[in-house]
Amino acid sequence: QVQLVESGGGLVQTGGSLRLSCAASGSISSIVSMGWYRQAPGKERELVAAISSLGSTYYGNFVKGRFTISGDNAKTTLALQMNSLKPEDTAMYYCAAGLDDNWGHPVGMDYWGKGTLVTVSS
Repeated sequence: QVQLVESGGGLVQTGGSLRLSCAASGSISSIVSMGWYRQAPGKERELVAAISSLGSTYYGNFVKGRFTISGDNAKTTLALQMNSLKPEDTAMYYCAAGLDDNWGHPVGMDYWGKGTLVTVSS
């Protein structure tokens, strides 16, 4: 089992920045990929950013250079630096870990944190 705990969410104005963090514990040696996902009210959960087994990073189309994902090689921490935030970025943000390289869709991830809420005011 892997436990994930997110932190860093909050209320920010349009154009502001936030840094989300995720702490992983438990059977972290089994983790192959990690990522951030978000879910806004009434919408499906979607990929924000992910790090593959080879350390490559991937971003959702909407990110457009505003966010940066980073993590340590031991997969004990994962961060998401978010800049130039927009009201449409308002959502619950989740950290997730996968036992395979199936980070492209939320159903491919195996462990989830409880989420941290990001609210961007206009």
